[in-house]
Amino acid sequence: MQDFTGTEDSRGDLPFSMYNAFCSTPYAGSAGAVVLNASEVPRAQRVRIAREIGAPATAFVSAIKSAEVEVQFFSTVMELPMCGHGTMCLVTSLVDAGLLPAPGTGRREITLSLPKGSATVAYHQTREGRVEVMLDVTPARYTSAELDLEELAGLLGARVSDVPDTMPILVASADFIHLCLPFHDLDAIGRLNPSFPELAAFCRRNGIETVATFTLDTIDPAADLHVRDFCPAVGVAESAAAGTTNAALAGYLMQVGLTPPVSPGCWTIRAEQGIEIGRPSQITTLIDAENGVINRIRVGGVASRVLSGHINPRNMV
Repeated sequence: MQDFTGTEDSRGDLPFSMYNAFCSTPYAGSAGAVVLNASEVPRAQRVRIAREIGAPATAFVSAIKSAEVEVQFFSTVMELPMCGHGTMCLVTSLVDAGLLPAPGTGRREITLSLPKGSATVAYHQTREGRVEVMLDVTPARYTSAELDLEELAGLLGARVSDVPDTMPILVASADFIHLCLPFHDLDAIGRLNPSFPELAAFCRRNGIETVATFTLDTIDPAADLHVRDFCPAVGVAESAAAGTTNAALAGYLMQVGLTPPVSPGCWTIRAEQGIEIGRPSQITTLIDAENGVINRIRVGGVASRVLSGHINPRNMV
């Protein structure tokens, strides 16, 4: 693989595309942007570009060398250490552009080189001819949540009685810090109407980055859980699809014993998300575990192209 990431136009503008992750058709799922040839774009300018694009995540690709992609992710307000849905968009866009080899009938694996580490990503071709991307993520560490549930319920527009007392409220700490907050049913989770500025302040006070609300009551009978993920503390009011959040929730279900393995030591957990905000998404998480300890956890799906073109990398005011 050559050491380049695309072609600038005659003005020096950079190749740019936007994809929707975790959906098989455009205009659903979670939007992620990809900017190529970004090695000379300084960090401050990346922040401005990501804010201008306005997607929940923008990936800036600095280099592609063999099976390694040097990349950095930003939301509209901060750098992200990792981004599940952004990775779906990134890998799919690079395959579409011919900058990563098409998977054919096999399975290919690449490494994302990130500012604070690396991540392994595998991709393959589905029966429908789509590129499905599966990202290895860090298994979460789960601890009891020490917070004011009555205050949080009020900020979400919920009642404390909407939260089952038979399921623990846990904090999942991995690449992000998620509050795993169960609800009784679709009616309870559908009524949530957060006060986002106050919820963001609550999250910051309690060291939480996303409030991952979920119920085992689903619309699609094939889904294992229904998710709404509120992330105002990291710049997204409600995420249409979040890989890292779903990995944390899948691990929660396994640890608490709420979903059986598909075979000894192996779990496949399918989630639906984004329905309440008109961006339906499907996220798959695969878990390998032994004696209750997660050895490997992968999350992924497919992404669909929305637009492509070029973006001006020069100073914005």
